Amino acid sequence: MSNLLVKVAERTEHVEPLIGKKVVLIGGDKRQLEVIRVLLELRADVRIIGFDNLLPLDGTVITSLSVESLSQADAVILPISGTDEYGKAESVFSSEELFLTEDLLASIPKHAKVFTGIANRYLRDLCKIHGLELIELFERDDVAIYNSIPTAEGAVMLAIQHTDITIHGSTCMVLGLGRIGMTLARTLKVLGAGVKAGVNKPEVYARAWEMGFNAFYTTDLKCQVNDVHIIFNTIPSLVITQDIIACISKETLIIDLASRPGGTDFRFAEEHGIKALLALGLPGIVAPKTAGHILGKTITKLLLQEKQRLEYE
Repeated sequence: MSNLLVKVAERTEHVEPLIGKKVVLIGGDKRQLEVIRVLLELRADVRIIGFDNLLPLDGTVITSLSVESLSQADAVILPISGTDEYGKAESVFSSEELFLTEDLLASIPKHAKVFTGIANRYLRDLCKIHGLELIELFERDDVAIYNSIPTAEGAVMLAIQHTDITIHGSTCMVLGLGRIGMTLARTLKVLGAGVKAGVNKPEVYARAWEMGFNAFYTTDLKCQVNDVHIIFNTIPSLVITQDIIACISKETLIIDLASRPGGTDFRFAEEHGIKALLALGLPGIVAPKTAGHILGKTITKLLLQEKQRLEYE
């Protein structure tokens, strides 16, 4: 999978180096290491913050989170999770807490792009106030579709780990046939599962039927769950409610892939002896190098486009 994905992501007619572009990375996880590698390949000036528990990374400059370090940045790359509501940024490679305060954000030059995977109100509001372009990578269709591959593989991994049956011959349900759901449903079908696909729209129902899934509308979910071995949810709203859980076999496994807090009543499921997992961030867990490569290629593509635009003005 990853070799094919790398070839697809690297397909580009012409690449110009990012010489002179100052890129500051603040915290993150293993995915950021691959982002750094991609940036260095294009000769960007890479400054890293929150990587002090690692051996020095060749080609990078270690710096601290300060007005000085951000004031000359052409791009700032935040962790995939962005910040919490207090501005705290995740950093698995640092013993120190990193807080992106308003003063720090205000010091970022107006021409700089701020990259994150997802953003909350805190980050969106401060970027808007200070005129900064905030790019939420997971809102992009290309990133989400590429990321759906390690997400689907991770979901299958969890299903294998938490059941005593094979995927082949099982009945699986996928709720939501969006960018992740479509890849997951197809993967399960290839592995030999019978796939029920819960959808909301007629055009998605038609596509599910065309692809050979047993399509149904989520309004009929209650009468569809009684014979299912594994339910995968991708819908980011409460869909597996108490009424639905009451109709599910205690042998059924629920794997919820939707954004926090998920689409499952987890407490009710636990009270009724049904295993329900909230599986967030699977690409970074099962395939951090591939996931980081996807992000790195997207970020550098956007920086190159901006560089070329400025050169033609």
